[in-house]
Amino acid sequence: MRRVKSQDVLSMKLMHYFIVNRNYKPIIINGIENEIWLENNDENYKIIRIVLNKIINIEQYNLDLLKTQSILSQIKKKTLSLSMKVLSFYMYMDEDLVIEDNPENKFKYVRVEKEKDIYENEIVQKEYIDIKDNMVYEEKDTELFAKIASDISDKNIKESEKSNNMFSKKNDKIMTIIFAVINIIVFALMYIIGNGSENKATLLKFGANMGMLTKNGDYYRLITCAFLHIGVVHLLCNLYSLFIIGQNIEYFFGKLKFVLIYFYSAITASLFVLIFQSDNTITAGASGAIFGLMGALLYFGYTYRGYIGNKIISSALTVIAINLAYGFVHPGISNAAHIGGLVGGLAISYMLGIKNNENKASKISGTVIVFALTGFLVYMAFFR
Repeated sequence: MRRVKSQDVLSMKLMHYFIVNRNYKPIIINGIENEIWLENNDENYKIIRIVLNKIINIEQYNLDLLKTQSILSQIKKKTLSLSMKVLSFYMYMDEDLVIEDNPENKFKYVRVEKEKDIYENEIVQKEYIDIKDNMVYEEKDTELFAKIASDISDKNIKESEKSNNMFSKKNDKIMTIIFAVINIIVFALMYIIGNGSENKATLLKFGANMGMLTKNGDYYRLITCAFLHIGVVHLLCNLYSLFIIGQNIEYFFGKLKFVLIYFYSAITASLFVLIFQSDNTITAGASGAIFGLMGALLYFGYTYRGYIGNKIISSALTVIAINLAYGFVHPGISNAAHIGGLVGGLAISYMLGIKNNENKASKISGTVIVFALTGFLVYMAFFR
C-alpha cells in the first residue's frame, strides 16, 4: 500500500510540475485509462505521458508503444504537426525489464521507482532543469493532494479565461481603419494631382514597385507600392479584405504587432516581385500585406487549435488557395506578391507572438527565421 501511495503522490507532483510550471495542457483521449497525456508544442518533448499501468514484460511495453504511436498519429493529424517527441514516465515498470534504447526513437521513457529516478534521468536533467526545485512541497498526504489539485485548477481557470478573452467581442480596429483611410486618401490624390490610378506615370510618381527603379536606389517603393491601387475595383476589394482580416489580427496580436506584420509582409511581397517578375513590371496594391495578415491568421489558428480546432486554419487555407488559383488564371495579378506576403506574415508572426501568449523560445527561433528570410530575399532581389 505504501508503494501505491508513493507512486500516486509522484504522479500528482509530475502533473503539477508540467501543467503549472511548464504550461503543458491535458489531452482528453477517449478509451484511455490510467494514463495522463499532456501537450506543449513549445517544448522539445511536445507530449508528456504519465503511465500508471503496470509494465512487467517486453510484450506489454511493445503493446503500450504501439498504442502510443496510434494515438500520436491522430494528434498529429488534428494539430497539423509533422513530428512529435514523446516522453513517458512509467510509474509501475518492472525494475528487471530490459529495453534496448534506440537513439533515433522519438519515444523516450523514464522508469520511476523513487523520486530521485526523475531527477537523475539524463533527459529530465537536460530538458527540465528546474524540476527538482519545483517538486518540493511543505504539505503532506491529503493536504498535498489538495494543494496540487487546487493549483492545477487555478491554472486551468486562468488559461480558460485567457482564451475566452481572446475570442470575446473585438473592438480594437483603429490601425485597420487608419490603413484603410491612408489607402483611400492616396487613391484620391492620384486623381487630384495625378492622371488617375491606372496611369503608369502616376503610379510610378506615387511609388509603385518597378524592378529597374527599385533596384537602382528607389527602395522606398518596397513599402509605398502597398498603398497604391490600380482602379476602384482593386481598391474596394482590398479594403474589404483589410477590414475583414485586419481587425481580427489587430485584436489577436495588438496594434504595434499588427503594424509590424503589415509593413513586413508588404516588404517581403515586394521583394518576391523583384525576384520572380520582370524588372519592367509595375506592381501596386495592399494585397501582399493582406496575404501577410492571412499568414498571421494561420499562425493564430495553429497556436489556438487546442481550443478551437482547425476551423480557422481550414478557412484561411481555402481563401488563400482560391485567391492564388484566381491569380494564376488571370493576367495582371501578382501571385509572387501574394506568396511573398504570406511567407513574410507567417515568419514575423512567429517572431512577435500573439498578444498575451508570447514564448521566449519561439521569439528567438522566429527572430532567426525573419533575419535569415530577409537577408536571403534582399540578396536574391538586389545582389544575385
